[in-house]
Amino acid sequence: MLPPELPPLPALTRAESEFIDSYLAVVDLLGRINPAHGHDTYAALRAAQALVGRAAALKDALTLMHARGEAQVHAQTLTRALRVLDGERRAGRLTVPPQSTV
Repeated sequence: MLPPELPPLPALTRAESEFIDSYLAVVDLLGRINPAHGHDTYAALRAAQALVGRAAALKDALTLMHARGEAQVHAQTLTRALRVLDGERRAGRLTVPPQSTV
């Protein structure tokens, strides 16, 4: 049996695609750095080192959007793209887990 097919990504400009990709890469790295979810300092260190480059890519994508006159962030469209790309689960690693009742 095949897994269920994901909904298609909404139509995005190249800069919007770079924005979403870079944003999710930053979210993933921050999730690896999050002390509430981390397991070792070396993995967090590597993620922190990579974060610099991914943050620069995010800045570049937003700079390109602004330079092209894309002054508006189309939140509904970009939210749909984030959901298709599993953004909710990925962003969940940025939070502090609920306190256990034990």
